[in-house]
Amino acid sequence: MTDKEYRSGFVALIGRPNAGKSTLLNTLIGQKIAIMSDKPQTTRNKIMGVLTKSEGQIIFLDTPGIHKPKDKLGEYMVSTALDTLHEVDVIYYLVDVTVPFGGGEAYVIDALSKVNTPVFLLLNKIDRIPKPEILPLIEFYQGKHKWTEVVPISALKGENTDSLIRATLQYLPPGPQYYPEDAITDQPERLIVAELIREKVIQATREEVPHSVAVEVELMERRSPELVYVGATIYTERDSQKGILIGKKGEMLKNIGSQARQDIERLLGNKVFLELWVKVKADWRNRERLLREFGYSEQY
Repeated sequence: MTDKEYRSGFVALIGRPNAGKSTLLNTLIGQKIAIMSDKPQTTRNKIMGVLTKSEGQIIFLDTPGIHKPKDKLGEYMVSTALDTLHEVDVIYYLVDVTVPFGGGEAYVIDALSKVNTPVFLLLNKIDRIPKPEILPLIEFYQGKHKWTEVVPISALKGENTDSLIRATLQYLPPGPQYYPEDAITDQPERLIVAELIREKVIQATREEVPHSVAVEVELMERRSPELVYVGATIYTERDSQKGILIGKKGEMLKNIGSQARQDIERLLGNKVFLELWVKVKADWRNRERLLREFGYSEQY
């Protein structure tokens, strides 16, 4: 392959909350860089993943789920997702085939009708429905928009992801390799570590502490050739939530730390000593200064 044939470009992953965007990103990259949860709206920033093939390089942007915002953090998340549509070469629009079509999907499709970027419709979670139901779903969605490609996939099981990548490369412009071959993300390790901790909070606390949590990694340093020290603070909005996060005799916080440490060790390839604290920042999701401090609100 000549240099002129090498292709590279940017692909945005968008869709309703819980459509499987983070799962797909992790599957395509082959490593966990975006947090996953069955609770919606867990992705808050644009997480960038890099996939390098012999034919080209694809840079993925995993965006927050598009939803009706209830606070300034929600407004930032939706604005981030919609702004991305104008910054990329291809858009992946993920639809959860187990959820009936509704106003949320209509809102996203309307937004997509206003851009000229090629849009791939990815009908996700096909492993969870009978095969005969897939074709009628394709026909239904083809009546809603003129899609560049329609690809039924299972992000969780990797079904049809190879053909998805081959099709994507055809729509990217000729270009250079932006990142080294072994790069998987441009995000600072601290951000990914903070996200991994937040994922474990969401998984452990379920409904009690839904989205009122932010995580800030305050110190991350190598203490020996084999050990990395990570000190992080979990912020929440109320004293009652702080109590839930710490748990009886500190058991909840210990469990969160143990689960997070395992993922962080896989990410860094090192043993990790993880120390966690919990602090209260009242109503932080509506306080612009705190949103900026936590890295969610660059545009304010």
